[in-house]
Amino acid sequence: MFEDRIKNTKLLGKIMSVEDAASLIMENMTVCFSGFTAVGYPKAIPLEIARQAKARNLKVIAGASTGRELDGALANAGLIGFRTPFNVNKDLRNCINQGKTGFADQHLGHIPQMVRSGIFGKIDYAVIECCGITEDNGIIPTLSVGSSNSFIECADRIILELNLTHPVELFGIHDIYNIGKLPTYKTVQISEVGDHIGEPVIHFDPEKIAGIVIVEDEDQEPRFVEPDTISQRIAENIIRIIKKEISEGRLPENFTIQSGFGAVANAVLYGLGSDDFGEFNMFTEVVQDGALELILKDKIRHASATSLCFSKAGRKKFYNSLDAIKDRFVIRPQDISNNGGLIRSLGVVAMNTAVEVDIYGNINSTHSLGSSIINGLGGSGDFARNSLITIFMTPSTAKNGNISSIVPMVSHVDHTEHDSQFIVTEYGYADLRGKTPKERAELIIENCCHPDYKPLLRDYFEKAKAVSLSQHTPHDLRIALSWHLKYLEEGSMK
Repeated sequence: MFEDRIKNTKLLGKIMSVEDAASLIMENMTVCFSGFTAVGYPKAIPLEIARQAKARNLKVIAGASTGRELDGALANAGLIGFRTPFNVNKDLRNCINQGKTGFADQHLGHIPQMVRSGIFGKIDYAVIECCGITEDNGIIPTLSVGSSNSFIECADRIILELNLTHPVELFGIHDIYNIGKLPTYKTVQISEVGDHIGEPVIHFDPEKIAGIVIVEDEDQEPRFVEPDTISQRIAENIIRIIKKEISEGRLPENFTIQSGFGAVANAVLYGLGSDDFGEFNMFTEVVQDGALELILKDKIRHASATSLCFSKAGRKKFYNSLDAIKDRFVIRPQDISNNGGLIRSLGVVAMNTAVEVDIYGNINSTHSLGSSIINGLGGSGDFARNSLITIFMTPSTAKNGNISSIVPMVSHVDHTEHDSQFIVTEYGYADLRGKTPKERAELIIENCCHPDYKPLLRDYFEKAKAVSLSQHTPHDLRIALSWHLKYLEEGSMK
């Protein structure tokens, strides 16, 4: 019975059909949706907005990516005029790269403050998924928080999508701490990963509630890729780095890790679950199945994130074990999960994926051949600049070896050489800390490059030193991007 989930009985009169709720969204509105990495986003309402196909030129803001029922449906209906800050949906990606949809790629940790500061203008509606409403006007989020608290705070009107597939027993797992509009003198007092400093719910003004829609819709199944040989070798090199840093006293044995999403991240977590390591913590954006398994095995003490993105089997296991493990998880707003000061003070080991790396350590995380957005920056910048150890990982080649991931000059820069400490491929790693540009180039070429491309990179580097006006960071600007041009013209960088 959904009535049991709405403890403020005055709000029962706000229940409406999905058709009526969707009809409230008009052309040219700015609409903020809950959700972070295809978890915790409303599903029925955006599908119905797409079906009605009236609300054109929407400015759509979410915590990060959402699912096909939101980003995919609205993109296919041609309704999104602007989207920020992150996307993984292929249909929306096509709209962005074709120039049909404007896209602002942003650091995820900056989004709540940008909303509060009015950077995106007036927020007409916040459409938020929840699993319950408390008597004192607090919503219980589902498996993500993202920017929902700032959306609720700033929106003129709120529509709630009450999802009955998530249990109200999630109450207590969330830690909603509102930093507020900057500048502020509030200090985020988190000294341990598992600390709770806020409220278990997101409070709202009941006068803002335009409607409540009752649904039973599961989050989309995330696509988990099993680690292949290359992923395993990259993970082994990352494990080598962590062991070396512990042995040399630069990293505590009970360290804290930020793990990205994907096959390499899962392979690293598997390695950290071995007897070679003791108990450790996770302070990250997204927790996936691998971390859940390590929680259940008592290898991870606490996991803090803004989203719990499990497979269908993982969600079932999580909910079946919820009473026993709920106090081991904390789901926070993304300006806390991605807070630079906290990342620094907790001494996080950050692992993020690069599309390509140049010989001096500049990182492209977002673009194909300089122009086409892939997904977006995500939170990698929040962690790269502030972590105790920053690792960027990539297979040494792509497109069946026709593209080298190590290039003379990246075609797009997301992270400069000053924020990259370790570059890791399946062939090894380069520790760039404290190295001059030319020393970094030698290490990256020698340790990270695919054998097919190593002599080509060495040849470029030597020619660059011969023709460059300066010997600090030698480049031959006439041919620095020639590898990318060759791929466009001939289908291979070789």
